[in-house]
Amino acid sequence: GEFPHCALETLRCLVTEEGCASLASALTSNPSHLRELDLSYNHPGDSGVKLLSAGLEDPHWRLEALRYGEACSHRH
Repeated sequence: GEFPHCALETLRCLVTEEGCASLASALTSNPSHLRELDLSYNHPGDSGVKLLSAGLEDPHWRLEALRYGEACSHRH
C-alpha cells in the first residue's frame, strides 16, 4: 500500500454514502490497523452501513468497532 506504516487506529470524520463505499474498498484492498470507526453525525446511508458492517466480517479487516451514533437515529 501507499502508507505501509500507517498505524491509524481511530478515525472520526464526516462520511457520506459515497465515502463509505470508498472507505470499504480502501480497507479491503489495503488492510490497515484501523480498529475503530466512528461515524457519529455522519450520513452513511443504508448501503454505506451495510458495506461497512459486512466489512466487520471480513478477516482481512482489523476493524473491531463501528459506531454510528446520531446518524442512525432516524426521526419520523
